[in-house]
Amino acid sequence: MQDIIYMAEALKQAQRAFENNEVPIGCVIVHKGRIIARAHNQVETLKDPTAHAEMIAITQAASAIGSKWLQGVSVYVTIEPCQMCAGALVLARIKRLIYGADDLKTGAFGSVCDILKSKNLNHSFKVTRGISCQESSFIISEFFKKKRQP
Repeated sequence: MQDIIYMAEALKQAQRAFENNEVPIGCVIVHKGRIIARAHNQVETLKDPTAHAEMIAITQAASAIGSKWLQGVSVYVTIEPCQMCAGALVLARIKRLIYGADDLKTGAFGSVCDILKSKNLNHSFKVTRGISCQESSFIISEFFKKKRQP
């Protein structure tokens, strides 16, 4: 139940991205039952290929906690994180990742590769897939459908 509530907040962030002509991916980070970070993709806005929702939210969360380690946090993201974001989540030492839809082109938690199966990784965490999957898939498919229209 809590996962659905927090994912709804991530979906609101994805909608903000959609409205700003960004790939609609949203992320929220929860610590001790409270949202401490909210972000959406801002790659186009910031002209920064690293401005993914997860990366921005990680920075916000580290600032909120006052630590580079995000131990005990849960990260909710609408789409399976890419390799860059997956690496950042490992380095941040999160407790749990919850995501909506798989990303068959860049997903790093089983779709293209699985970072958590890497040897000698210094940290691992629990992954929950498919929370609000239909809503997460819908917003991204609508975005690209709109992009392809003449």
